[in-house]
Parts: sequence; C-alpha cells; structure tokens
Amino acid sequence: MNETLKTINSLRTIHGDFSSEEISSEDIETILQASIKAANASARQSYSIIVINDKEIMEKLCGYSGSRLLLYCVDYTRLSDVAIHLGFQFERKDLTGFITGSTDTILAAQTAAIAAKSMGIDSLFTNGIHRGEPNRVYELLDLPREQCFPLIALVLGYPSEKITTKKARITEGLIHYGKYKRLTAEQMDKLVQKYDDPSEQLMLTDQWKEDFEHYLDWFYVNWSQKGDTSRIDNLLKDTGFLKK
Repeated sequence: MNETLKTINSLRTIHGDFSSEEISSEDIETILQASIKAANASARQSYSIIVINDKEIMEKLCGYSGSRLLLYCVDYTRLSDVAIHLGFQFERKDLTGFITGSTDTILAAQTAAIAAKSMGIDSLFTNGIHRGEPNRVYELLDLPREQCFPLIALVLGYPSEKITTKKARITEGLIHYGKYKRLTAEQMDKLVQKYDDPSEQLMLTDQWKEDFEHYLDWFYVNWSQKGDTSRIDNLLKDTGFLKK
C-alpha cells in the first residue's frame, strides 16, 4: 500500500475531542492550496472557503471547535462579479447550478481533509451549520445573500487523546459491477448484524439496546426522523437556487 492509500485508509472523524494544540498558519495554507487543486466543472471553482480561527465563532456556527474551521460554500458571487466587471451577466440561480457547485465544493473539502491527514491533522465534517437559525451563518461571516450557500464545515485539529479504533465501512449493496443489484434478504440480514457488532464501530450510540433489537431499528425510528428540512429548503429559495 502506497503512502496516499495509507493516508486515505487512516481517515477518521474526531467528534469535538480536539486538543488545544494549534495548527500553524503554514500548514493551513498548505491544506488550502491542496484543497483548491480538486477537480471542478469548467475550471470555475464555484465555491468559497471561509477560514475561521475564533473558537467562539466556530461553536456558534456548528457546535464544535478545533484549531481551525473551514466553511465550504457553494458560491457563484465571484463569477457573477467578474462577469459584471467585463460587461456580461452570469447567474446560476437554479438547481442545476446548485448541484454543480455542490460537487465542486465537496470535492475541495474532501481533498482538504485528506491533505490534512497526510500532515498528521485530524478532522470533523459537520452539517451543524444547517441547524438552528440559518441567518446566523450569513450574519457572522458577511456571506452574500444570493448565489452563496454554506454547504459544510470542516473542523481541523489534533486529537486530545490517542485514538486506536476506526469505524468500519459497509460494502454490502454499495459497489455494483456492470449493473445495479438490490440486496438479497440474506445480505440484508448480514448488514443488520454488521451494524449491531460493536467492533465495527458503525453505531452512533449504544442507547438503542435499551428499547430495540437492532441498531438499525433505532436508526429508522429515532435518528432518521430528526431534523427540519424546511429550513434548508427555505435557504435554497432565499439564495436563489430553488424557485419560491
């Protein structure tokens, strides 16, 4: 296994358990420069990255804090401004533009996480920015109100304690060769058992054992019902990516 594959296979999520050790400005710049090398549509790089080192702001944005927080936004503001500067008009206030921009944004964010890990820096991806009042993100960071959507936050830092365990990943029903194939009943039973196995580290909590036979019973009844999607729908409308 080469060094790149070792880095990818060592990726893990640190759920807020970051130490007080700070990442140097030089290392952050290295991570950012790697991030923007990610593939993107038509060389547009339709995203913006907000670098935050104020831990109080981090907490207000997503409920977590580390050494740095990189907020990745789908953003066509730069492209629109340059178009106006040259006497043209450019707007991508539609769902196609949002999907294209989201792809660019997530590719850049994942590249940052891999680059950070190769330097011994751990990370946490969180959509906590979508919880609570969405306007707080715009107000705290002076984000443009149109054609700019805060997509995901990447918290970076060093873990507060050495971590030796890693979450497994499922393979059943995930990779398809040639044609799509639905899971058989036997494969689904194996998948349920894999989630129940604590050594696989796939469970979000152990509390499910109090009231449910299987972890996925708890997941479908409790966890997957959480969240108010109307806030995101409204935000997509406010930013112009969905029609009102």
